[in-house]
Amino acid sequence: MSISNKKRILYPLIGLFISILLGLGIFFYINAALNTSLIIKDVSIDSEAALKLNLLEQVSKKNGITEWKLKASSATLLKEEDRAILKNVDVIFYTPKKTKVYLTSDEGILNTRTHDMTFLKNVIVRHETYTLRTDKLHYEKKPHIIRSNVHVILEDRESVIEADSMVTQLNQNQTILKGHVKGKFSESFNIP
Repeated sequence: MSISNKKRILYPLIGLFISILLGLGIFFYINAALNTSLIIKDVSIDSEAALKLNLLEQVSKKNGITEWKLKASSATLLKEEDRAILKNVDVIFYTPKKTKVYLTSDEGILNTRTHDMTFLKNVIVRHETYTLRTDKLHYEKKPHIIRSNVHVILEDRESVIEADSMVTQLNQNQTILKGHVKGKFSESFNIP
């Protein structure tokens, strides 16, 4: 066998041997990396929560008609309490006249059995050209009303009404303000 024939056989064998060693090295490195324990730091366990969701979307219908649509950036379902604690809440309420009432709040509580809701912190309700602001608001599903027992401000572009409490009957498109009701009105002020 000549030297050139030996080189033809030897170089591919050396290349194959190096490739096998390189492949084995990669295999053992990946295997060791996958078998290494993963250490998780700063884990908090909520003993009251049965389930935590990063996003919640829920629709409530009655007789096939949508009453409201809810979105929250997070929800914590509490153990044995029929409640969900919501963050960054957006709700659209629908009236029989096909108008929409928009509500936003920083926090909320949804009763998972009755679908009644309480909205907290920076509560803003918008309907057509009017805006209602308060710190706490309740929604009762069965009568389809929203109410607040704390100070409320109802405003449009040119007028403002303040009161100690209010009830809005969504099915009748009617708002009742009570307690130290005062306001500044323009000639065009008209609550729908």
